[in-house]
Formats: sequence, C-alpha cells, structure tokens
Amino acid sequence: MSATPLATTAEPLLLDVEGMKCGGCVRAVEQRLLQTEGVRQASVNLLTRTAWVDLEPRSDGPDGVGVDPLPALLGSLEGLGFQAQLRPQVLEPASQRQERQADQWWRHWRQLLVALLLLVVSGLGHLAWRGPWQLLGSPWFHALVATLALAVPGRPILIRGARSALAGVPGMDTLVGLGVASAYLSSLVGWLWPASGWPCYFNEPVMLLGFVLTGRFLEERARYRTGRAIEELGALQPDHALLLLGDGPPRQVRVGGLRPGDRLRLLPGDRVPVDGVVLDGRSSVDASSLTGEPLPRSVGPGSELAAGLLNLDGSLVLEVQRRGSESAIARIVHMVERAQARKAPIQGLADRIAGRFTLVVLALAGATLLFWWLWGAQQWPEVLLTAPAAGHGPHGHGSSASPTTPFSLGLQLAIAVLVVACPCALGLATPTAITVGSGLAARSGLLFRGGDAIETASRLEAVLFDKTGTLTLGRPLVTAIRVVGAAAGSPDEAAQAERLVQLAASLEQHSRHPLAHAVLQQAQAQNLPLLPVAESLTLPGEGMQGLVEGAGLVQVGRLAWLASCGVAVDPGLEDLQQDLEADGASLLAAACDGRLLGLLAVEDQPRADAAATLARLRQQGLRLGLLSGDRRATVEGLGRRLGLRPEELAWDLRPEQKLERLLLARRRGAAAMVGDGVNDAPALAAADLGIAVGTGTQIAQETAALVVMGESLDGIVRALEIARRTMAKVRQNLAWAFGYNLIVLPIAAGVLLPGFGLRLSPELAALLMAFSSITVVGNALLLRTPQKERPS
Repeated sequence: MSATPLATTAEPLLLDVEGMKCGGCVRAVEQRLLQTEGVRQASVNLLTRTAWVDLEPRSDGPDGVGVDPLPALLGSLEGLGFQAQLRPQVLEPASQRQERQADQWWRHWRQLLVALLLLVVSGLGHLAWRGPWQLLGSPWFHALVATLALAVPGRPILIRGARSALAGVPGMDTLVGLGVASAYLSSLVGWLWPASGWPCYFNEPVMLLGFVLTGRFLEERARYRTGRAIEELGALQPDHALLLLGDGPPRQVRVGGLRPGDRLRLLPGDRVPVDGVVLDGRSSVDASSLTGEPLPRSVGPGSELAAGLLNLDGSLVLEVQRRGSESAIARIVHMVERAQARKAPIQGLADRIAGRFTLVVLALAGATLLFWWLWGAQQWPEVLLTAPAAGHGPHGHGSSASPTTPFSLGLQLAIAVLVVACPCALGLATPTAITVGSGLAARSGLLFRGGDAIETASRLEAVLFDKTGTLTLGRPLVTAIRVVGAAAGSPDEAAQAERLVQLAASLEQHSRHPLAHAVLQQAQAQNLPLLPVAESLTLPGEGMQGLVEGAGLVQVGRLAWLASCGVAVDPGLEDLQQDLEADGASLLAAACDGRLLGLLAVEDQPRADAAATLARLRQQGLRLGLLSGDRRATVEGLGRRLGLRPEELAWDLRPEQKLERLLLARRRGAAAMVGDGVNDAPALAAADLGIAVGTGTQIAQETAALVVMGESLDGIVRALEIARRTMAKVRQNLAWAFGYNLIVLPIAAGVLLPGFGLRLSPELAALLMAFSSITVVGNALLLRTPQKERPS
C-alpha cells in the first residue's frame, strides 16, 4: 500500500511584484494568484508593490516531499508581464539597503531630468518661430524630438501598456501609451500627408510624457515617505557586532554570521544586534524605539534583551539566543510588511471598480472620438471657431493645438479622456493610508496584522479584558501559604509548607501561566529543588495535574475543581478562602493522591496605567468589561481599584464561558478582547479584534490581530486612535479618487464645451492625473503629523 499523503501547513508568502501601476494591475495580479492551484487567499498592495499569498495545506507525496507552489506563482505573474520574486526572510543590512536606495533614486532622478528636458524643449517650440531660434520651431525638429521621446523614456510605458493589453488586463500604462501613441501617429500623418486634414502637434506627446514622468517621480517620492517606518525599524538592527573569542579582544563580525551560544560585547551607545541574555554587567537600556515606552529599564545578569534596544551607560556581555533573521526586530519588520500587504475590506469596492475602470475609460474615449467626429461638431460648429488654429508648419504652431476639424477635435478630447483618467488614485487610496498608519503604529510598539485589523479597530464599540497578565502586571507573588492539618507555628507546619510549595512548583514548571511563575519564584526563593514530572495535563480554566516523582498524582488549581475530582475539602476552608481573597489575591489549592495539602495565595498588582487606560476608553464611548476565571472577591476587589462598574465584572468563568460572554458582547457591536496572549487564544480568536499585550518575544501569536508590545496598556488607546485616523484618511482618499474621476472624465469628454467653451487639453489632463495620485499619497502622509492632545 502507498503511504497516505500528509497535509503540511504552508507559511503565507510575501512576494515583491514589479510593474504594477494602477488598481487594474492590482486586480489582475490578485485574480491570477487566486487562479493558481493551492492558493487560498491573495492580497496585493499597490503602494508597496507586494503580494501576500495564503496557501492551502499541501499534501506530501509518497516520497515525503510536497510540491513547491512558488514557481507556478511566479510563472503565472510573468505571463501577465509582472516580474515577481519572494521577499527575503533575512533583514537587509543597512549598507546594502542604502546602496540599493541610492541606485533607485538615481534612476528616479534621471527619469525626472529627462521629463524636465522634454518639457523645456517642448516649451521652446512656442517661442521659436523667429530669429536664431527658428530651427527649434520647424516641424521636422519636433517630429525628431517626439520620436526620441517615444523611443527612449516612453518605450517602457508603451511596452508595458501593450503587454498588459494583450494579456487582457489593460492598466494605467495602456491608457497613457495609447494617448501618447495616438497624438504621435496623428501628428505624423498630418505632417506627411497634409491633405488628410489630421492635426499635427508633435510637442503634445512630448509634453504628455514629460508631465506623466514628472508626476511619477513625485508620486514615487511620496511613496517612499509612506514606507519609511519599515526602513527605520530595520535600521534599529546594526550590521556588525563585537564577538568574544576566549580571552582575546572582541572581534567585529557581521550580525548575519552569529549563532546561538555566541558571546558578544555590548558597549555604551551600542544597539543590541540580536536577541540575547545578559551574562555579565549591569546597565540601562532604552526600548522607546521598539515598544514606545519612554523610561529606560535596568538590566543585569539573566535579563533578556531584544534586538534593537539601545544600551545606555554600561558594558554588557551577551549570549546570543536567536539568529539575526529570527530576532524580535526582524519578526516585527516581517509582521509589518505582511500587515501592509493585507488590505482592508473597504478597499474591495475600489479594487472591483479599478479592475474594470480601464475598460470603461477606453470605451469612453472611443465614444468621445466618434461623437465629436461624426455628430457633435456638426451640432455645435462654434466649438471649432472658439480659438485660432495651432500646430506645426502649414498647420499652425504652438502646443495643445485648438482643433480645426471634427476629427481633430474628437481625437484631442479622446486623448484627454485617456490621460486624465486616474485608476492609480483608486488603487492607492486605501494602501497609502494603511501603510502610513501601520508604520506609525509599529514605531510606537503597536503591531497590526493587516488592514482588516485596522478597519475593525476603528469601529469597535466594546473592549473586554482578561485579568491576570493584562490588567495586572502578570508577575504575581505568593503572599500566603496555608497548610491543611498542621498546627500553626509547629515545625511540622513548616516542613509541610515546604513540601506543598515543592510539589506545586514541580508541576507548574510545565505551565506558562503567570500564577505558575509566582509558585516557581517562591520555590526558588526557598531553594527547593524541582522534581521530575510525567504525564502533565493542563485543563484550561481549572488547573494542572501530573505524576510527580516520589509523590504520586499531584493536582494544582481551583479549590472547586479539586473538589469535583474527589479531593476531600473541609467546608471550613471556604471562610479561609474568602479571607485570603478579600484583598484581591488569587487562590491555588494543591492536592496529592486525592488528599488536600493546602492553599497558596497569589497576589498580582494592577498595571500602573490600567485605571487611566480604562477611563480614556470609557471617554471614547466604548463599553468595558472584565472576564476572569478568578473568584468573585478577587475580581470585585480589582474592579473597585480600577473604576469598573459591578455590571462590567464577570468571575469564575471557564474558557467556554468567556467565549459565551464575548459572543453576547458582539451582538451589540464590534468587540475586542484584550489578553496577555498566553492563555487567551480562544477568546482572542473569537473576538472581532484580538489584542495581545506582551513583550517582543510574544509577537508570533497568530490569534491576536493587534499586538501591544511593552508593559503599557496605554498602547491600546493609541492603537485605536491611530486606527480611527487611518480609516478617516482612507474614506477621504476614496472620496477624492471617485469624485475626481466622476468630475474630470465628463469634462475631458467635452460636456462643458458647447455651453462654456471649456475643454481639457491633453497636457492639462496629464497634469491633473499626476496631481490626483500625489494628492492621495500626500493626504495619507498627514497621518504622520503629531496630533494635539485633547483635554480630558
């Protein structure tokens, strides 16, 4: 029998796609990716020119090797005329990044210089009919300049436009290329065959290209500014580190060559190159660039440091924990890149329209030409007499020639329609704002997982919180130990208390719950060795059990759970439990082989900014709630300290009951669940927006749509404010993109020509098209402007 194929989960891919110019290109790339076998979802970002591809779990063949979908994806896009490659997983060194950027900017500046030269030459043609400049005004000179313009700077546009049209996905280059080529060919026919009566204005295609290239340079410049957040994050990881080899002096090596276990020297003023743990030395580190927290924190032996932190005042010896490509800063950068590639749902309408927009514009341009050529000019003959004739040679002179025949009028208006249409603005409206917003959030230690998360955050109506590790610090301490069946103050009680802590800590060493950490800290403080454990089992919301060597079956968890497992519980313990919980402590009960050993009271302090954060969220009109598995007295005590109302508190909740409460809240509007990302995975996944609060080492949790790094809950308020501002910019951009095209396309087609004598020349149309795209990007960049603090 052949082996059954095994399904393996495939990581989403992030592709760099070159050649996309408008929303039509985005739609074409997305559709082609979705048509490729094995692709579950695809999202394309025009601004960053990236494609996020989510793959179906692939089945391994009998040889255990699955089929790599990447070649098929790249080949399908190449068939459309788009060059694509897999985004490297390793952060690009700063030196290489600067060299690449310098090369890119030189190409862009060269493009701008060519565009300005074309505009200057074309402008001189207006003045060059007398004296020594007469040569510049001759038709053959303008014909030569136009030919060179199409053959050199215009060649890529013409090739890409023709290729996309032949592939059935015409885009921005198709419209521009068709407009430029139409103006050039009509001028060529009119010059070589004057009897045809066709217009002759060679400087029109030259000026069209000049304005288009100038607009693209300015747009590229603005695009670069929107993506600077990723560049700034990547720059936090240095290229080199000081490697310690034995007792010799430190040697400078590239960060990419470091391996776990290597020892590094970190000097004052250095940034941490990779994730590591301090072996020797004490210092303060600045984490503001990574988490947004302004105050430095002290570190010493045993402290874990994430890449990108700034060492302030002491020399440290670090042991490398993770390679540079797996460091916290690298994961943050890749997370932001993926987030920017995942679009907001509001972009769906714009993409659907942009996908068909080019075809509609082509049809409108053809209808405009036929209308004014065959009927409009005869119906309103005065439109041909409103301005003197212009052209070259025997046909007049100047640029943007006023038409003298119905065909020349129809052709000029059709070219204006082709050039003034701006699918770019439709395609850029959402991704520009999402890119700036997610980058702005990332620089504050707030990591959105996509445009969909930003859109959801902007329309939240309720925020529910977990207690331990979320509203509290998550670093609780054991504050009381009560042994069952021992006389108070006797030596036997002390021995039994040590045994209680040792057994509980041995079992809890297999848990990541903050309460487990408190028990382990207590065992460490008492110098109690941990015993081996077998068959450990965690029951979410209840506790843990396992076989501890030399003791038997040990259970640690809620007292009610132990009672349900058959452990004998003295009813008098309920009074003791209430006393311990009165001040907000959580209670852990421990049993061994069905016999109750005692109780551990664990207290966790609320975060310093918890009360202020809840107050600010309430001021924003959000409903609040606290969902906890702790007992009533503990939850009510914390609620009073944080200013929560009694009806906003819920206690003694198992994980499935938390989900029920969350679903009830979602019926009244979009609800977020805030947890520490450790034990809240089901609730985080079920919420409209899952928010995980934790440090940079926790950002890999896929259940949270928003990760707040650092220790401050205030990041939640800032994240929601950024989301609302971002979506406001998205709506403004979409309104501008739709409004611009709805207004200028009819004007370009000549709607105002009969009554007002107003028409758009192709050159002005090109200028308006460039202005439309730049306006969308510039409006998104306003998000980077610091917002004034509102009075509370």
